[in-house]
Formats: sequence, C-alpha cells, structure tokens
Amino acid sequence: MRIGIDASNLRIGGGITHLMELLRAAEPEKHGVSRVVVWGGKEILNKINDRPWLERVYEPALDRALLWRLFWQSFRLPDLAKEHCDILFVPGGSCPRSVRPFVTMSRNLLPFDTVERRRFGASWILLKMFLVRHMQTKSFRKADGVIFLNEYARATILNSIGVLKGRLSTIPHGVNPRFFQAPKTQRGLSEYSFARPFRLLYISSIYVYKHQWHVIDAIARLRRKGIPVELELGGPGHGPSLRRMRKAMGRFDPNGEFVHYQGSIPFSKLHHHYNAADAFVFASSCENMPNILLEAMAAGLPIACSNRGPMPEMLGDAGLYFDPENPGEIEGVLLQLLEQPEMRSKMAREAYERVKIYSWERCAEETFSFITDILRPEKNRELAGKLQ
Repeated sequence: MRIGIDASNLRIGGGITHLMELLRAAEPEKHGVSRVVVWGGKEILNKINDRPWLERVYEPALDRALLWRLFWQSFRLPDLAKEHCDILFVPGGSCPRSVRPFVTMSRNLLPFDTVERRRFGASWILLKMFLVRHMQTKSFRKADGVIFLNEYARATILNSIGVLKGRLSTIPHGVNPRFFQAPKTQRGLSEYSFARPFRLLYISSIYVYKHQWHVIDAIARLRRKGIPVELELGGPGHGPSLRRMRKAMGRFDPNGEFVHYQGSIPFSKLHHHYNAADAFVFASSCENMPNILLEAMAAGLPIACSNRGPMPEMLGDAGLYFDPENPGEIEGVLLQLLEQPEMRSKMAREAYERVKIYSWERCAEETFSFITDILRPEKNRELAGKLQ
C-alpha cells in the first residue's frame, strides 16, 4: 500500500509542524503501508527527517507564486498520484477534482467564519479566503475522508457546509517532547519588582484576529497601577496588523520599557522562550487548533486565554478566560492571575497533566489508521472485480 502526501499548500506555521511531526512519529508499516511519497517545496522537505519508507520529491513549481502552485496541483498532481500512490493525503485542505481516492483535513477556520473574515476589510486576503472556502468546500464534499482537529472545528465546518458523504474523524495534533517542562514553583506578586518583573509571554503570528494591541493596552493598565509586569511578543507579522501592534507599543510604552517584540522565532528555539516566562497569554479570537497553546500547557505555565473558538475545549478548567477584544477584561483576568500564586500553581499543574493526551505518536497512529481503513474497501472492491 502506498500513500502520497500533497504538501503544496503547506507554507508556514502549524501546517509544516503537523506534517513534520506526523512523519517523525509515524510507523506506517504497522498499517500495511510500504511507501509514503511527499511532494513539496524545498523549505518543508528540508524539515522532514529521513525515514526508510519515505520518499521526498522536490517540485520546483511549489517554490514559486500561488498561481504556479495551483497549476501544479491541478494539472501535475493527478498524474503523479495515479502513478505513485494508492491514496492521496491532502493536509492543506484542497484537492483537484480528478484525484481519487483522497483524504483531506480542515486546518483553517478563517474562511468559514464570517465575523472574523470581515476584520480584513476589502483586501487580497479577504478575496483569498473566499477562494479557499470555495475550494475547500468542494474538496470536503468530494473527499473519501475528512480529518478535523477538534470537535469545535468539526461542528463549525459542518454547520457551514452541511453533511459530508465521506468518512469523518477528529484527530488532534500533538506536542513535541522538548516543550515539556514541569511547572515551576509560583512566587507571590510581592517578590517581583520593576527591576525584575513578572514575565508574560504571547507567541503567535501578528494578525488582526490575534489582538496583541489589546493585550498591550491591558499590560499598560497594570503598570499604571504599580504592577511589575512585562510582556514578550513573538511571531511573524502581517503588514497592517504588525503596524497596528507597533503603533500600540509606541502609544502605551514609548520607551520600550515593558513590551518587547522578538519578531519571528525559529521553531527550534521556541521552548527556550516558554521556559523563561512566568505565565502565558493567548488572545486569539479565531483558531482551528493552536499548537502554541498546547506548547504553553506543556511548558507548565499558568495561562490566561481567549474564551473564543476551541480554546476552552483544549485548556478546560486549567486556565482563566477573557474576551480578547476587551482590554479591561484582559487586565482584570491578568491581575487575578498575578495576585493568586496558589491558583497559578494549580492551573499550571492541571494544564501540564491535561496536555499529555496530545501526542504526535497518537496523532500519527490515528491518521494512518484512518487513511488505510478508507483505502481497504477500495482494494477489496478492486479484488472482487478481478475475480468476477
């Protein structure tokens, strides 16, 4: 049995992490898979480790602009899939009409969330999201199998596009073991000072639905009340949103005393930033399954979190929640977190234990099991036809 993987739509962030970790943890031989072929660009292929059963195929068109990638996927991929694999896995969501059988994934909720889409106004990103929604809806409806990352995402997509004919499965992501760090002993607020402040960390891409400016506002309010706290921000930036964040930094912290933006942080170094922090804040209003939140849980950090999307499903009672668009509410929740070290300690321990169910080994096992279970009936039908 041979599985092909279309990595043409995986460009940054969670998509690359998912495929990289999935293949690192996979044992496809257990499911009768002899070969896995991945078609992708240089960046993602270079991040995937060699495995005896794995073939990485570089496609130059996938390092070019969007139209080139779409052309390759529409006209080149179907022939490659037919020749080199028995079933195609498309973690990027959209698959050409002529490919069968295939399994896809729902990775991006933005195209299916009307409220969140409107934040981008009349822009290329908004047009792109409408196109992605159209393409993914067609793919989901045609797919032999669709993987969702959590129950919130599954319900959101199905409510948006209706019943799907293929098999469905919910398979969450995992956390790399290097992020696991036993929770620290939590200190009282009186043990911090403006010389040695309480360090809050917010790692995420800078986008309009991430609301970093509201967190900056909340931190500034705490500082004005004499609370010794500082904020470290990290993640790649989208132009208008990055400018909005920098404007907030200039307004609330013109001297750069307590808000520090680190830019895009290499994935290989992320765990160092978690380990240096005292707590984590996550203020996104639209997520499918944020690996960042899982990593913060694994790092043993107390967490103040947005009450939107799947975050309560993932974090449960192991965090405090706020409206990410209300700086006053963010301030209040952070103050509650800061003033109660016993609660911080309890939440950090609970989050650390809760996140242990999210393993890449489990993700890989369930993913390959789902894909091969879909393919087996196809093989049985082929065999029956040959015997008639």
